[in-house]
Amino acid sequence: MNILSLVLLLAVVNILPRILPVFFIGKFVLPDIFITFLNYIPIAALGVLIFPGILYAVETPLQGILGGIFAAILGIFRVPLFFVVVLSVFFIYLLMLIM
Repeated sequence: MNILSLVLLLAVVNILPRILPVFFIGKFVLPDIFITFLNYIPIAALGVLIFPGILYAVETPLQGILGGIFAAILGIFRVPLFFVVVLSVFFIYLLMLIM
């Protein structure tokens, strides 16, 4: 099996589960509680992806946890995302200078 046919086969296998639901989702009426549950999946996935980085991206896990708490507090106050990232990086930098 040459590389081109392998890439095409993998593309078809990858794209089928992404496209097929589009054709069938309009026929089903989902309960509101299920739709609410689905709305929280991106938040949970983002938390799972970010949390290990918070612990291991800096010298000590304590610095990462404090930086995560700082970013969460900024998020609670609805600070724009750009400023949350920049201020959190600056906060971690200050922590690393102090500790």
